[in-house]
Amino acid sequence: MVMRKKSDYILRVCLIIGDAVALILSFASAYFVRVHVDPRPYEFESQLLNFTKTTLVVLPVMLIILAALGLYKKSIFLGKSRLAERGRLIIAAVLSVAALIVYDFFTGEELFPVRIMAVTAMVLSFLYLLLERILIRLIVRVVFRKDYGVRRVVIIGNSKSTEYLADYITSHPESGLRLTGIVASRKYIPGDLKARQYSSLKDALRKAKVDAIFQTDEKATEYVYKQAVNKHLSYYFVPSETALSSHFGELELIGNTPAVLVMTTPLTGGAAAFKRGFDILFSLVAIIIAAIPMLITWIAVKCSDFRHSAFYTDERLTRYNRKFKCYKFRTMKPEYSGMTAEEAFIKMGKPQLIKKYRKDGDYMKNDPRITKVGKFLRRTSLDELPQLFNILKGDISLIGPRALLPGELRDYGDRSLILTVKSGLTGFAQVSGRRDIPFEERRALDIYYVKNWSLMLDFSIFFRTIAVVIKGEGAK
Repeated sequence: MVMRKKSDYILRVCLIIGDAVALILSFASAYFVRVHVDPRPYEFESQLLNFTKTTLVVLPVMLIILAALGLYKKSIFLGKSRLAERGRLIIAAVLSVAALIVYDFFTGEELFPVRIMAVTAMVLSFLYLLLERILIRLIVRVVFRKDYGVRRVVIIGNSKSTEYLADYITSHPESGLRLTGIVASRKYIPGDLKARQYSSLKDALRKAKVDAIFQTDEKATEYVYKQAVNKHLSYYFVPSETALSSHFGELELIGNTPAVLVMTTPLTGGAAAFKRGFDILFSLVAIIIAAIPMLITWIAVKCSDFRHSAFYTDERLTRYNRKFKCYKFRTMKPEYSGMTAEEAFIKMGKPQLIKKYRKDGDYMKNDPRITKVGKFLRRTSLDELPQLFNILKGDISLIGPRALLPGELRDYGDRSLILTVKSGLTGFAQVSGRRDIPFEERRALDIYYVKNWSLMLDFSIFFRTIAVVIKGEGAK
């Protein structure tokens, strides 16, 4: 199930890596051709290594150009027409060389002492990018035909589009879609697919393995969409001609049928890949920087209690309702470790504290369960440093909604929406007051983040987190 949900993400990551390799090889090849293949004399010193290093410096700009041209959209990469992709690849090749020329102009490195090298680089960039994408496309088709990473689809709606989509999906295994059910009148279901008919969407979701819902009419759209959100499924709406001009979401062509992918969050596709890359880079650097503080913290916790581990793992929830082990330094007394607040307060003979603890948003000043060292670690946020390893593993992100306890899930009216993105080490709610704001407001801020994610919002939260930690605002 996880593999199918990540297939689009993995495809985009492979494209980014493949494009990066293709661009580096194309510029290195252009240099090699001019120096070692072209018989005409040249007046510059051959420094292939330096040329390649400079290409690596400008490479992020080149990849941003590719992304801006829409070359990481699945609909462009797997669409039937290759003309649009090739046209954009030509533009990308030209702009990539232009980026290197601009860099060359401002640094004075004279990377292109002869114009023919720039022309050769443009041609090779286009060819290498094209060949690399053809190769990835062939690999993807083989993988999809073997039923790996495909998305299981249920089509709902009484429309001719239902019949067309069902025919297209079953006859094109390279699309990466597999039809597992149809909820429609029998007249809209192709004869050989009538065995896949379900009486209701609820029945289909209960009995069939599903990753995406395609709705082809406008009946009960709110209900169908909510079912998709609650089950963490992709939701596609096949619009009428009048609705097509004002769609919300990402338009894809399934054969010749336009379908709108209605996204619960902007944090998808290339944005998610970029965010994951930043998480890996940040966590690696942060682990190195925080190695000594973590060692000192470990010694302090261990000295306060030699009998128990200095680390504590707690089961939390992240994207798609997946459970993971959250790493922290131990701040709670061992005899209450792993207990709910109710169980701990009853054990210590103070059941009257339960109501106060829950009323104050799962917080209590001078909580009797917390050790003296633990109070300091929580106040300075040092107890959360081990979560850097959770970020590196991909359990959570640096920035995202608060990681929920499984028992808290029932308290979230929009819990499925919150769990459409990875939980975070820090987030909008944490920098907006942490424990100083009510529980309901923290939940609303988490939902706002999911619906309104942007790169600028992440950067804002990141820098505000630094300020909050330094000042100790809201830390308890």
